[in-house]
Amino acid sequence: MGAEVLVPEQAEADDVVLSWEGEDVLAVRLPQLSDSLDHILAAMERRHGMPLAELDRKSKQEVVRLLEARGAFSVRHGVETVAGALGVSRFTVYNYLNRETALNREKAPKSD
Repeated sequence: MGAEVLVPEQAEADDVVLSWEGEDVLAVRLPQLSDSLDHILAAMERRHGMPLAELDRKSKQEVVRLLEARGAFSVRHGVETVAGALGVSRFTVYNYLNRETALNREKAPKSD
């Protein structure tokens, strides 16, 4: 995800310091959310073995579903970033998101 490992003395207020048996052993600096999205997209490309823009439509829809589950679209310019990586328009990403929402509604149990 792009985190950075530091010695505890270098830790800042937002870093996570890990202790072992009461002694600080290392610190982890987490990336900003926007940086994390780039790392997630790169990991997905590695997993698919090709640029995301070369995936078929069904695979791109699955990528959008996974990214939504990870909160990628809560990041500023998340839709634009994902659309660029997939080689589609923002409109297409929104269509994929709307399609997923509609499918989830159909699967939900009906209350009478």
